[in-house]
Amino acid sequence: MTRTALPLTGAALVLILLVLVTVRLPWIGDLGIHAATVERLRHRLLDPGNPLVDADTPSPYYSPWTVLLGWVAKATGLSVFAVLRIGALAALAVLVTGVWRYARTLSARPAAPPLALLSLLLLWGTTQFSWSGFLGLHSLALTVAYPSVLALGLAFHLWTWLARAVRGAAAGWRSWPGCGVLWAVILLVHQFSGVVASLGALAVVCSARAGWGVWGRLGAGAALGVVVLWAWPYYDFFALLGAGDGMDAVHRSLYRDLFGRYWLVLVGVAALGVRWWRDRRDVLVLFFALGAVVFAAGGVSGHWSWGRVLPAALIPAQLAVAVEAVESRRRAVRAVWSAVLGVALVVGAWGQAGVLGYVVGRGVLPGVVEEKYREPWEGYGWITRWVGYGDVVMARKFPARQIPAYGAYTVAPGYPDFFLADEAERAAAVRAYFSAGVAGSVRRGIEREYGVRWVVGRGDGDGLRGDPGLRLVGRGPGGEVLYAVAG
Repeated sequence: MTRTALPLTGAALVLILLVLVTVRLPWIGDLGIHAATVERLRHRLLDPGNPLVDADTPSPYYSPWTVLLGWVAKATGLSVFAVLRIGALAALAVLVTGVWRYARTLSARPAAPPLALLSLLLLWGTTQFSWSGFLGLHSLALTVAYPSVLALGLAFHLWTWLARAVRGAAAGWRSWPGCGVLWAVILLVHQFSGVVASLGALAVVCSARAGWGVWGRLGAGAALGVVVLWAWPYYDFFALLGAGDGMDAVHRSLYRDLFGRYWLVLVGVAALGVRWWRDRRDVLVLFFALGAVVFAAGGVSGHWSWGRVLPAALIPAQLAVAVEAVESRRRAVRAVWSAVLGVALVVGAWGQAGVLGYVVGRGVLPGVVEEKYREPWEGYGWITRWVGYGDVVMARKFPARQIPAYGAYTVAPGYPDFFLADEAERAAAVRAYFSAGVAGSVRRGIEREYGVRWVVGRGDGDGLRGDPGLRLVGRGPGGEVLYAVAG
């Protein structure tokens, strides 16, 4: 009982922390585009257009999950950020229940699920790192409202369902088409997490030494999933297969500082070695191998976007050490694994202690913890006093990542947009507009071409002050200013 109570208590405390984080919903990274997506769907559920710029284009951000959140926002009248908080809590519940269920396919010990959850959240490194689809506590605190959290939660449920199906425990033939549909939904919700889910599913089936009958049923389920992907009306999923090269520059950093970010996972790699010695086709070993090979191939070939598959190597390693800590047959071996894992979890928790600042505020933190805290963005809610829904705002890249969250459009998207044919021209127009010494006639032409009504500048040093075509209407944090286009 004691061996179970300790990990249960630890898991409960971490989950309470994450629930409290959703109340403040710290904003760094991609929260703006997800808020903008829900905002567009709230206004035009069936034909929302581009979420960032005033253009009638599809977007991969219109997934089954965001469509559901958009419907909730439309039906309830709640603010977008309130809906995102509700969605974050729901996605967190899906993730926790998914981890719990999948851990039970690996071990019947009651301590396995809470240890698995703690390992997934804390067994990383001591260099803070945040990216959607990566389940470290610090990363999850900043991405809890992102679709990737739901997608990974559904992935754990998919692996559980498949594990039961290949063992003959799932009820009837319906499990296979159900798995196919769930697989498609995961891919639609978050494509990168969908790849991780696919590798994990492949590992489950291969480890089961399934016969041709199982592979046939799996193929039928996958075919149904492909039909769902093809039929999704909001964007062409298969068109994204050619978008990888355009995303490589963004993902280059995924291959930097690997030891600092992940060195605690080496404990899990050691546990995988033990499992491989016992069973060459162990499901976690196969899962790790698939993920590691794809990640390494991306690094060697320069396809940096393949780095998003790294959770496919991290997750099985983290789960392996949690299972070994409760499943080893010899008590002494179990004790060693438990002690090593316990120390690693404490070190990992300390490395991510800055998350506490998202709950209690930075000023309350001790100095050594405050150093680990990452200040969230303030947002651009201050412009909504003047800027209305659907207005076009001229802004540089950083504010362009946040402004659409409040209903306005920007001239150029703050994020790469595969479906926006004139993305390069829009980015060039923004650069020209803010160039030093640019003629007023050039700015007026850009304003007319893109229907610009407002301009967000950096203050007196941005070259906009004194432009007769602009009128200063408001000031925001950090010296930023809002101009109205006079024409």
